[in-house]
Amino acid sequence: MSNSVLLAVNGTLMRGLELNSNLQQVGATFVKATQTAPVYRLWSIGDSYPAMQRVAVAGQAIAVEVWAVPAAGLCEILQQEPAGLCIGKVALADGEVVLGVLAEAVICQDQPEITAWGGWRAYIARPASSSVQSTLGC
Repeated sequence: MSNSVLLAVNGTLMRGLELNSNLQQVGATFVKATQTAPVYRLWSIGDSYPAMQRVAVAGQAIAVEVWAVPAAGLCEILQQEPAGLCIGKVALADGEVVLGVLAEAVICQDQPEITAWGGWRAYIARPASSSVQSTLGC
C-alpha cells in the first residue's frame, strides 16, 4: 500500500452506510475500526451526516473507521463530501495520527451536538424518543 494513505472516517463513509461506495469505488480497503483520542466533539448536520472537530476542552473519543485509500482517490472522495467537510489530521486512541474527515466550524452552528453518543452509528441507532439539544456553535 505504498501509494495509499490512511483515512479516518466518522460518518456516512463507514462500512454499510450510504456513502461507503465512494471509498470502494476508488479502491480503498478497510483497515480497522477504532476510536479517536478523547479530543473531539461531534454534531449532526441535518440528521444526514456528522461533523467532527478537534477541541481544546470537553473532548471525547469518537468511533471511526480507518481505510487505506489510494492517494489518487483521496481527492475524488473529498470532492464528493458535503461542503464544510475537509481533510485534516486526526489523532487516534493508540497515538497514531492519520488523515481524517473533519468539519469547518461554520457547518456546526445551530446543529445538535451528538458527542455524547460517541459516534455516528450509535447516534443513528438511538431510540426514537431520544432527543438532542441544539448548540449555538462548535
